[in-house]
Amino acid sequence: MEKLYARVCRNPLLIFLVLLIVIPWWLIHIMAHSSSFNATVLGPVVPSTPLVSFLEQIQETALDSFGPKNYDPKYYIDLSLKYDLSTTQQAFAKLPRNKDGRVPAEDLKAFVGKYFNGAGDDLVRHEPVDFVAEPQEFLPKVKHPEVRAWALKVHSLWKNLSRKVSQTVKDQPELHTLLPLPEPCIIPGSRFREVYYWDSYWVIRGLLASKMHETAKAIVTNLIYLIKNHGFVLNGARAYYSNRSQPPLLSSMIHEIYKRTRDISLVEKSLPVLLKEHEFWNSGVHKVTIRDSEGCCHNLSRYYAMWDKPRPESSTIDKGTASKLRTATEKMMLYRELASAAESGWDFSTRWMRNSSDLTTLNTTSIIPVDLNAYILKMELDIASLAKATGKRDIAARFVEASEARQKAFRSVFWNEKMGQWLDCWVHCIPTCKDGQALETWHQNQNVFASNFVPLWLEPFHSAVTAEVVMKSLRNSGLIHAAGIATSLTNSGQQWDYPNGWAPLQHIIIEALLKSGSETAKMMAEDIAVRWIRTNYVTYKNT
Repeated sequence: MEKLYARVCRNPLLIFLVLLIVIPWWLIHIMAHSSSFNATVLGPVVPSTPLVSFLEQIQETALDSFGPKNYDPKYYIDLSLKYDLSTTQQAFAKLPRNKDGRVPAEDLKAFVGKYFNGAGDDLVRHEPVDFVAEPQEFLPKVKHPEVRAWALKVHSLWKNLSRKVSQTVKDQPELHTLLPLPEPCIIPGSRFREVYYWDSYWVIRGLLASKMHETAKAIVTNLIYLIKNHGFVLNGARAYYSNRSQPPLLSSMIHEIYKRTRDISLVEKSLPVLLKEHEFWNSGVHKVTIRDSEGCCHNLSRYYAMWDKPRPESSTIDKGTASKLRTATEKMMLYRELASAAESGWDFSTRWMRNSSDLTTLNTTSIIPVDLNAYILKMELDIASLAKATGKRDIAARFVEASEARQKAFRSVFWNEKMGQWLDCWVHCIPTCKDGQALETWHQNQNVFASNFVPLWLEPFHSAVTAEVVMKSLRNSGLIHAAGIATSLTNSGQQWDYPNGWAPLQHIIIEALLKSGSETAKMMAEDIAVRWIRTNYVTYKNT
């Protein structure tokens, strides 16, 4: 059996969900400010905090002192202070150093133990108020006793992964990189000791299957808190993630909870922040206006991190990647591209690279991703539906109109009739262009990625005719393997490439086929689901 690694996107609970269930190379012109795509303009940067900057020093010192074996840069950026920053910095400055400038390992180990709390100590275990060992009507369609036993084993993990932010974070936030979320949360586990944005969608789908509605609502409340305090949902609930977001699925979370609970108060408190998030993704550096070959303009979105330095949680790794580049400007540009790829959730993939064998050729900000725009189209549809439910007819009408406009872009910009897929659009700036001038794109990226099939997940594309075309394309794409759907066809060594398959993409494509209106597509969905379940179950039994 061909080996396709079953990646579970940091959270083993994602496997739970599967139990539930070119146009010819358009020449496209872009009308935008040249700063959006001009390689000589580095764009906005969200300032770091003094604590994060200091912890990056500790991170680099640890690599020098302890060496690369078992070294995790994120561990050091997640430490919290026992004393104020100034006192800790003074103690650090007094540490002895060898002739080569390194702090002796024993001295650094003692310093970290004396002046820092452990990574993750600023979260405390929390007993979910709505957890029961076997909920009523739990996965009613899963009859096989061995599979049900496994599902209940996975269900039991909610108790292991439930946390709340300690009071010390709320009392002294300046000592922590963890953000003071108001409600209990579910963490992915292992080295990921905080809430993550797009993971939370699948966490909530699993919680709803477990009948844990209050825990699901608490997750949404925490994400709303991030929007109110930062203007958008951060990549994760840490200070060092304040420069980027992740695939915008908050509206999908709220919509799923509302379908199950009919909690209109949740919708009413969520609607204003959803409007704010929509504005974030459709303005400033994220917004791109494209004019197609027929002269029609389309407002679309891209990933663009507000950062041009090494990512703090991976600072030493990013510096190593950038060491191949010669100039400071080239390195700053690469750091932005690395952070922007992280904003996509696909960190990293040849999908974002000009040269598939060279990570320094990342070009994420010059790509208009088909899946991001699918998520935003779904956001527009969700907002229209939720606004209608609360009697906000003017908002509902505005977002129906916005969704219809974006659907036109899917037909004229992303859709490739010959391939039967929706493709990313690559753009570039003419070096001499000025503000307000039209810019040109290259073409659709005709490489095959699992993301090319994400739009089928959305209701506007649920038709038997579309499903048959896309299903045939998926079947012939080379992505489907014995273990599930591969992320790409390129074995680059990057996480989001072949032979890795990731739970979010399996779920989206399976659910898309299931809801598409085609009976043949439903059969294909079941086949892929069985492959993925079997892969995860065999791995679970073996390990």
